[in-house]
Amino acid sequence: MLASNGVKCHRHRRDHAKRILGNSGLEVSALGLGCMGLSFGPATEKSEAIALIRAVVERGVTFFDTAEVYSPYVNEEVVGEALAPLRRAATDSYST
Repeated sequence: MLASNGVKCHRHRRDHAKRILGNSGLEVSALGLGCMGLSFGPATEKSEAIALIRAVVERGVTFFDTAEVYSPYVNEEVVGEALAPLRRAATDSYST
C-alpha cells in the first residue's frame, strides 16, 4: 500500500482501542497525535502537516493534542483544515 506521499507502508488497523473523555461521553482513539511540532519550534510545512493528520485518521486516530500556547490558533487551524473534508464526508455518509 502507498501512502498519499508515495511512501510504501503496511496496511494499518482502523479498530484501535477507544477511550471516553471525562464525563463528556466523547469517544476517541486511545492513540493520539501530539500536534505541537506542526506549528511550534521547527514547524512542519502546512501541506505536510495536513497530509500527516489525514494519514493518521486513515489509520484510526481520532484524538489530536493541540494548544494555543504553541502558536496562537495555528495548530487548531491546521487540524481543522485537515479534518474539514473528512468531517463533510462523514456527515454526508450519515445523512443518507
